[in-house]
Amino acid sequence: MNGRQGVSRLQLRLDATLKRSPHSTTDIEVQADFAKYFCILVSGFLENAIIALVLDVSQRRSAPEVAFFVERQLDYWTNPTCEKIFQLLGNFKQDWRIAAEKYLVDERKAAVNSLVALRNKIAHGESVGTSLAQVKDYYKTVIDVVSFVADLVDT
Repeated sequence: MNGRQGVSRLQLRLDATLKRSPHSTTDIEVQADFAKYFCILVSGFLENAIIALVLDVSQRRSAPEVAFFVERQLDYWTNPTCEKIFQLLGNFKQDWRIAAEKYLVDERKAAVNSLVALRNKIAHGESVGTSLAQVKDYYKTVIDVVSFVADLVDT
């Protein structure tokens, strides 16, 4: 399975989860709980999708020992803020970092960084105020970012 196939599989599961989201007439607390849950899933999708894409490239273009090393290093890559994405891509190719820095600006950068920060607050039991609509917007941005990374690393 290549990176794009893995990303597609992850996205299908996330889309199926979103289809099961509570209706807008559902109790507000239930909606808020689902928004938190979906936020964690979307953040995980961003992380796992980028890992799958980068790992696929390393497996196709490198000696098995190098691909194994990359895989082990990616075990520690979490909480994909924009800066961490820039660093990861730049560790492979400086042109990738530069392209990512040009793409991940303004609303995209704010969405990615806000999503990861929100995920961390939720995971650590902090009180957060977010809506399912906001997390859905983050998800749309994340899909665009993952598509950009896929096109960037898999030319």
